[in-house]
Amino acid sequence: MGPIGLHGGGEFLAGDELFLNLLLDAAAAPAAARAAACGSPAEAREQGAIRVSVVPTAAARERPDLAGAHAVAAFQAVASARGIAVRAEVVPIVDARSAAEPGLAGTLAAADLIHLPGGHPGLVVEILADTLAWRSILSARARGAVLAGASAGAMALAEWTWTPEGGRLALGLVRGVLVAPHFEGLPRERWAAERDRVGRPDLGVVALDERTGVLSGAEAGAWRVAGQGRAAWLGPGAAEPLIARHGELLRIHATLAAG
Repeated sequence: MGPIGLHGGGEFLAGDELFLNLLLDAAAAPAAARAAACGSPAEAREQGAIRVSVVPTAAARERPDLAGAHAVAAFQAVASARGIAVRAEVVPIVDARSAAEPGLAGTLAAADLIHLPGGHPGLVVEILADTLAWRSILSARARGAVLAGASAGAMALAEWTWTPEGGRLALGLVRGVLVAPHFEGLPRERWAAERDRVGRPDLGVVALDERTGVLSGAEAGAWRVAGQGRAAWLGPGAAEPLIARHGELLRIHATLAAG
């Protein structure tokens, strides 16, 4: 099962290379496994490129094409600087029709890294839940692909998310938590108060500064932090958060679902 990445927003801006590198390092494993099954060195080189699928669902009401292109350029730039071969592309899941498109689903199923950038907090759940596209994303993760979300994309991967219309169940891959992005601009008391107000005091809060994220898989319950800011865990009923920074591990009490 592949790891999950959660990011606090401001994705792909200057300074976000630390987190993008962490994602690419994790995505190298499924790419290498595919290359190892090839019959010739030339085929192995071709198949060993990391396949990155950017899914701009959260930006469906704005300019998903621009959001996707910005992400692709960022991954290509980071990979080029390190001499890593990548094949990054936009997979435009922006409505019910595209979420049911077999060709787009096939691209997602074959990816080594799937990234959900930010945008509208409710659209990712509204458009992706219980679709062919989402099942393909889960299939990719089941064979080791990395699944990451930034801002609204990260919120959607948790158990619960906020929308302009209020709180709602999210996609539920990271159970027992909700994600608070853009954390440096908000007092931590707000997130705890909002969690309690919507009737979910049982959930912990993963709070992330912009250009900062966490990746599961370092060890059970420990998430690797990468980026310029802070990552924090405020457990249910906790008075003070646990805080970690780049290169450190943050202990998050969450359950990672298979799908």
